[in-house]
Order: sequence, then C-alpha cells, then structure tokens
Amino acid sequence: MCSRIFRRMLTAVVLAAASTTVLAAGWPEKTIRVIVAYPPGGVSDSITRAISEKLSERLGVSLVVENKGGAGGTIGMNDVARATPDGYTIGFSSVSPLALSPAIRKTPYDPQSDIAPIGSVMVSPVVLLGTKAFSGKTMADLISQSQAAPGSLRWSTSGQGSLGHLMLEQLQQAGKITVTHIPYKGAGQQMTDALGGQFELISTNMSPVLKANVANGTFVPLAIAAPARVDSLPQVPTFNELGYAAANKMSVFGFFAPGGTPEGIVTKLNTEINQIVATPEIQKLLVDSDNIPATGTPQQFAHDIQAELASNRQLVEKVGLKQQ
Repeated sequence: MCSRIFRRMLTAVVLAAASTTVLAAGWPEKTIRVIVAYPPGGVSDSITRAISEKLSERLGVSLVVENKGGAGGTIGMNDVARATPDGYTIGFSSVSPLALSPAIRKTPYDPQSDIAPIGSVMVSPVVLLGTKAFSGKTMADLISQSQAAPGSLRWSTSGQGSLGHLMLEQLQQAGKITVTHIPYKGAGQQMTDALGGQFELISTNMSPVLKANVANGTFVPLAIAAPARVDSLPQVPTFNELGYAAANKMSVFGFFAPGGTPEGIVTKLNTEINQIVATPEIQKLLVDSDNIPATGTPQQFAHDIQAELASNRQLVEKVGLKQQ
C-alpha cells in the first residue's frame, strides 16, 4: 500500500468514536464467527486468534475463528460479503482483496458496497532483497546493473498482479530500468528458490526465516516498504528514503464486516478492537512478528481503501496487468 494510508492511520492510535446510531438491540447475544482470509498457522491467523480471544472477553460471547484461505484472500472475503449483516460474522484480511484484486480481475463481490471496513490493525512491511545470485549490495547497484544490462536481473514475487508485482512495476518506472519478473504461486517454493540463488531479487513480507538469512549473509536487504525503518532491520532504508515513494507498497491488515452491518455495531467493534490492539500483549505480539500496529476509525479505513483501489486501477491499466 502506498504511504498515504499510513500517514492517516498511524496518527489515529486509539479512537473511541461515539456511535450516532443505536446499537442493535441485545447485540451480541450469540457466538460471532470470525473468518480469516488465509490458511492456518501464519501471522494473520495468530493475530486474529489473539485479538478474538480478548474481544470475546469484552463482549461476553464466544468468537469462533475459521480459516478460509485462497485466491489472495478473495475466497474468505467473499464469505464475509455473503454473510448476513447482523454483526455475527466478521473477517480479518489484508486490504488487497478490496484494493488490489478488483483492479486486476472481476471479484464475486463489490469491494465498495458488499464489505464494510471495521478498522485496520497492522501494517506488514515488504522487503526487497538480493540473493546470492546478486552481486550488488545496495539499491544503487540494482539500478546501475539493470540500466547496464536491461532484463538481466530476475525479480521474484508472490504472483502476477501481486503487491510485490506492483512494487516491481513502480520501481521500473521510477528508476527507468527493466527487470525480469519471476512470479510464484506460493511463498514456500519462492523462498526455497531464493535460498538456492535461482534469481537475483526477491520481494516478500518480513518473517523469522527472512531475518535469519539476512543475519547470516544469505540475503542482502536493499530496501523496505514501510512507514519508517523497522527495528529488526534498522540499517535498511525505506523506498521513500531512496526516492521511490511510489514503490513503497505495504500490506495493511484489518477487520471487516458484511456490507449493511449496522453502523452502531461496526463502531462498537472498532472501539473494542482499537483498545485491544493498544494492550501491551497485542503490541508485543505485533512487534515480535515484525508487524507495525496501525489503528483508526472505520471511516478512515474505508476512505484509504477506496483511494488505494483508484490508484491501483490506474497503475494496473498503465502497465497492462488487467486480467479477465
């Protein structure tokens, strides 16, 4: 995501906005279903379960977490969109199913009306690294090598039309370079091939495996897409610092409800989740997993997603990533 999202969100740490509508009578009275738009075992799953446990305590009802991974989060978000808008189904996902996927291909839901943003939770930085096949050490080396031999450097992303792919396209335009895109369908094989030096560059989200291989010299970090430098890699400049603001795209994650969910319920969930994210336990969980806490109001979250979708649509059309 481009950095304007975070200029808005990171200044709104915990906002307990008063609802202008009456909370649905008696809500909540029964179990709330929480759909995670990704497979079990990952950071998204663990963060959702930790927040859901605390939310259950605050609301006085059970929350049952279900994993609905696939298609970059669109399968899980479609389940959220199709659920009854009564406050008993919510979802956790990155904003990509609303701000990126609809710019590239037709989705089974309307990103503007079928899903209601509740609030952001975290920013997940994306880092660009050189593998052992890359002879350079800095972004300047990447630019100079690409200009000297267009297409000689191979850049691996998590897939065609992914956030990493958009980052690649933006850097190509801003740096006036040409790289060869190597799209993958899964992070596991992508990381295995990166460790084997099957390509020169890889863009991926922060992870313990990545940090370990930076520490032992297997990977050379070139730039990170984040609002500011991250504590775990303080020596790595952001794309903004390097003069490539358009390539400073990050993953933003948050909670969502079906479109049409009463405003009072959305506001209540937002207030409770913001307060939960502010607790020392959740702050530590986010920071230890190399994510950046980021909260705000439903209105801010919705506005920023809409702005990002419009921006992505322009970029997708410009570089020809539109799919049927």
